[in-house]
Amino acid sequence: MGNERGSWGSNIGFLLAAIGSAVGLGNIWGFPYKMGKSGGFTFLLIYLLLAVFVGFSIMVAELAMGRRTGKGTIGAYRAMTNRFKWVGWLAVFAPFVIMSFYSVLGGYCIEYMALNLSNLAFSGAEVKTGADLFGSMLTNPFGCVMFTLLFLLICFLINRGGISGGIEKFNNIGMPALFVMLVIIIIRSLTLPGAVEGLKFMFVPGYAVEAGFIESQPSIGSVMATAGGQMFFSLSLAMGVMITYGSYLDKKENLIKNSAVIVVADTIVALMAGLAVIPAAVATYGPSAALSGPKLLFITLQDVFQAMGTVGPLFGVIFYLLVLVAAISSAISLVEVVVTFFMDRAGANGKQGNRHRIVLLVCLAIMVEAAVVAVDGLGSNGVWVPFQNSLGIVGSFNDCWLDFMDCLSEGLAMPLGALLMSVMLGWEIGTNKILEEVHIGSSAKWIDKFLTFCLMFVVPIAMAFILGGQIGDYFSTAERSMYGVGYGIGAAVVVLAWIAAFTSPKRKER
Repeated sequence: MGNERGSWGSNIGFLLAAIGSAVGLGNIWGFPYKMGKSGGFTFLLIYLLLAVFVGFSIMVAELAMGRRTGKGTIGAYRAMTNRFKWVGWLAVFAPFVIMSFYSVLGGYCIEYMALNLSNLAFSGAEVKTGADLFGSMLTNPFGCVMFTLLFLLICFLINRGGISGGIEKFNNIGMPALFVMLVIIIIRSLTLPGAVEGLKFMFVPGYAVEAGFIESQPSIGSVMATAGGQMFFSLSLAMGVMITYGSYLDKKENLIKNSAVIVVADTIVALMAGLAVIPAAVATYGPSAALSGPKLLFITLQDVFQAMGTVGPLFGVIFYLLVLVAAISSAISLVEVVVTFFMDRAGANGKQGNRHRIVLLVCLAIMVEAAVVAVDGLGSNGVWVPFQNSLGIVGSFNDCWLDFMDCLSEGLAMPLGALLMSVMLGWEIGTNKILEEVHIGSSAKWIDKFLTFCLMFVVPIAMAFILGGQIGDYFSTAERSMYGVGYGIGAAVVVLAWIAAFTSPKRKER
């Protein structure tokens, strides 16, 4: 490739790394629950449509931006636009902040894997319930910090090896292993008595209300917002990962085919994750099961494994190991976004970046912010959270440090960045540069009109809707709904972005 920053050893290595980035904790605890509560197959159909017209388009564009410029996120935006070049900072800010809580959750997985391994070795020992274990863990800040540090140490050892020698090598082993472990857990989950109720929850429209899992069926607008948000975050879009990974990709590779493979594989793994966890949780708890978020992984499923008897800890070890692999594969891609920025900056200054030192400093910086989230213990330890005391406002955006960091990154920075990127490509600089890069490895002509139409119209409008829905989700309280305000902000942002694109000197030149 002629890139001193390195390159992928093979296209399959790139695909496994990109799929690994997309397959994360959100697939395991978010997708199946949102699918069930939002109408089952109806949600899945809307999700697939959005994945084709929005997710696929953004992924092709991000991979093309990275490969065309041969730079990380900030460098790629600077090389392509003047008016929107600051958007690249959003795509570096988001992964850095996401790692503040992702590394803590990864530490939880290591601790639970160790607990189940201990139960397997000492089968006669007294076993606590999932709720007792989770509560004890959250109120032990020192232990949480230490396991978070261990998780980041693993990320450091992988990322310091570089693209082909670290990230690709891990995913070449980790992704096939994750698939095998998923199949094992799915078989066990579906053979539990009552597992069919979990399948109905996931796939039968209206069953979640009929069986008492939720009180009422959400509106079609709510389903679209939920499906769009899940699709967007599940595919690792607008967090700089695909631009960064694309910058290391060989020119001969087919971006259209690769993007399609990543989208399809991520969706399949998300469905498999649902088959692994939802039937087992419903078979054990029924409609009262916690089917989303950390409680699903660390309370509900831990009780499921304990209810299996002597073989339970074995399945517990396998499950938390596969969750850990999914967490690591996503985390190392987020770390690489930040590392690549500093590597590129060193190169721009005529220096050879010291990858080992840069990775170490990035991981140490992440550890500082992650320590705050770890000590907070999902709000269990009375740690100050922004705006709680100063304004007396407590909502989904700041009830704990994890949710606050999640709101800043996944709730605001990522949908805003994707919206502005689509307007930049569709209306300011045009899609010709992206299409030129796409056609280096593909002769498909249908992509020209499809990608142009999606980036000019479908993606900006969809992202404005998703941004508004995220604002409504995070800032609404029992006393007031912020969805109207959120959708108003989303509409205002897309209009202002269009005005900025239309008045850009680069557009006038074009």
